[in-house]
Amino acid sequence: MNHPKKPSALICGCLTYDTLMIVDEKLKNRLFEQDQNTEVYFSVPDLRRQFGGSAGNIAYNLQQLGVEALPMATVGTDFSSYSDWLDSQSIKRHCIQEISHGYTAQTFITIDVDDNRMIAFHAGAMAFSHYNRISRETNIKIAVIAADSAEGMSLHALQCVEEGIPFIFNPSYTIRQFDGDDLLKFIEQATWIMVNQQEWQLMSQRTGLSAAQIARRVQALVITQEAEGATIYAQETRYQIPNATPKAVNDKMGCGDAFCAGLLYGLVKDIDWETTGRVATLMGTIKVEHHGTQNHHFNFDLFKMRFKKNFGYALMI
Repeated sequence: MNHPKKPSALICGCLTYDTLMIVDEKLKNRLFEQDQNTEVYFSVPDLRRQFGGSAGNIAYNLQQLGVEALPMATVGTDFSSYSDWLDSQSIKRHCIQEISHGYTAQTFITIDVDDNRMIAFHAGAMAFSHYNRISRETNIKIAVIAADSAEGMSLHALQCVEEGIPFIFNPSYTIRQFDGDDLLKFIEQATWIMVNQQEWQLMSQRTGLSAAQIARRVQALVITQEAEGATIYAQETRYQIPNATPKAVNDKMGCGDAFCAGLLYGLVKDIDWETTGRVATLMGTIKVEHHGTQNHHFNFDLFKMRFKKNFGYALMI
């Protein structure tokens, strides 16, 4: 087993196959017109299949920024096409474990003309993510605990603490799996926390803590705000981070993962929070311009040019 020699970022999360079904009508009209126990039929003129999942998306974006990313996840016997994709992107796979009795996690998303979504999720092999164990042997400098099974997320957070690995707690939609005590435990263990506005409201309600109170328990609390950018609470300071201007808004799915990769880049490179936040918002902006979560590509020199154009100063690293 070959491990990378340079320090790496470990991305604990899931790898999924995503199927998007875009319909040219309103979901609510079709659903509400039905009586009980009847079939609901949709014609799907636009069907897309793509590689996704928190671990894959964050790792892909971080590799785009030139930082070695190690996705850690459990996958099924149908993983070969995703495996080939990771190899083509030079993303290491030695922290990915195949489960011989299930499928890779899969998400089925129906999207209507108003961008309303109906989502079905099959966890499959992701349910066994606790089989993976974090070790310093992989030369990890930093980690992310991203969307995964509840058991896997809790176990990997504990293992990061035991191994002395600082990590970002980035629960995404899985935050709904945890009660107030669970979230307080993650806050106690994490070095940084990243949530969006809806996730932040849930975290605050379930823990009873304000942003300032949580920020005093970690090195930084980051709350993303879509087109409004992000707010970062760090070292008794509140930073309001502007968003970069998108050339188009085509697909918001995966923008949080792209933003998280930007945070990781800043932390690995030891960049100040104002610049780190701007790297992260620019990553989210580049992602939103493209359909799919792993279809955008950029040259780092062009990334730096766009950074200066949007924020008025040069990205020096």
